Amino acid sequence: VVRRALVAHHERVKIRQIDASEWVERTVPVHAYAFAPSPSAGIRERMAGNQPFYAGDITVVAEDDGVAVASASAVPMRQNVRGTVFRMAGIAGVATLPQARRRGYASALVTELLGIMRDDGHPVSTLYPFRPSFYERHGFVGLPQAKTVVFPLSSVAWLRSASLAGDVRWGTIEEHYNAYRGLLERLLAAQHGFAVLPGSRMERFRLAEDRWLATAWAGDALIGAVTYEISGYGGDLTAGDLLTASPLGRALLLGFFGTHAGQVEKVSVVVPPGETPELWGTDFAAEISSNVAFPTSLAPMGRVLSVEGLAGMPVGVAHLAVEVVDDPFIAGHYELDGSSGLLDARRATGLVPDATLTAAGLSGLVYGVLDPDELAIRGFGRAGGEAAERLRTLFPRALPYLHAHF
Repeated sequence: VVRRALVAHHERVKIRQIDASEWVERTVPVHAYAFAPSPSAGIRERMAGNQPFYAGDITVVAEDDGVAVASASAVPMRQNVRGTVFRMAGIAGVATLPQARRRGYASALVTELLGIMRDDGHPVSTLYPFRPSFYERHGFVGLPQAKTVVFPLSSVAWLRSASLAGDVRWGTIEEHYNAYRGLLERLLAAQHGFAVLPGSRMERFRLAEDRWLATAWAGDALIGAVTYEISGYGGDLTAGDLLTASPLGRALLLGFFGTHAGQVEKVSVVVPPGETPELWGTDFAAEISSNVAFPTSLAPMGRVLSVEGLAGMPVGVAHLAVEVVDDPFIAGHYELDGSSGLLDARRATGLVPDATLTAAGLSGLVYGVLDPDELAIRGFGRAGGEAAERLRTLFPRALPYLHAHF
């Protein structure tokens, strides 16, 4: 398969994968301009200090006459897709310097990266887009955005008198990091869409000193965790993702927030897309939102990089042939068989396809965010009548929660 996208460029431009020793020289200048306040004295040096945390990344650059003008990276991760944990490529840091924009470099780099990761055994990929329409052309489909819940401390005052069989401990992230990492692994195995960063990336989180970590325990078992920071006396408590393995874990952490009455005015916390905060308690007052805005708060996206690589994933009992079109990685004819309750996916020749899908269309079905009737509406393919019903059975709707922020 020819991976590299077409790029309108002079012959002096070269696209290549770089090694860790070149990261500071080739990538930092591009990242500093694209993602940091600029101009800013010493920003390149400060960003270079983060190099050890990106040791496991795969990075490609576009060089114009030997100078890097665009770069993109892939983070080797793991993700739960419909109950099976797969190797996943998290695309990040896609950036181009102003003088090189609109020449196809970003598209070429993303295509090259996806090919490298697919060839290395990563059947799925996710990212947070700078523009969703750009990545849709690369086979990605939108995934649900997490919710933000903002509530006054009075909403959880009732938990002060509740008799809960557990306790909450707070401190630095490093103090309870190992237990926290264990909770992530537990949620990875249980939650569709959940993803876990590699150890090198998590090391930056472990050493962070700009937030607290509250952990909920039932005996010796960690059942909930959340990071948070307090803006100041009379200010707000701003929390990260509320990660819980049970309702008790959630109640313990909400009760812990309640102990800050008199210190802060309100709490803000991030919860999974399927969470229902309005049902957390009687008279629970809150603002519940899912903000999607360009360019800093866009919903995540995901795509399939290898259909055969999804073999063994739990699916519904159905069987059909599909054709995937217009994609450098998964275009072709496939036989999809879920007769055993697990996906048997193989390339097939000589079969008349029951449905035609784009990569984004197939990805939307696999991740559970599209109904087959939406394919034609969105321009993601066609599957009518019996084929739509088989796809609906094979890939029932599901609500993925992409936790890992990279």
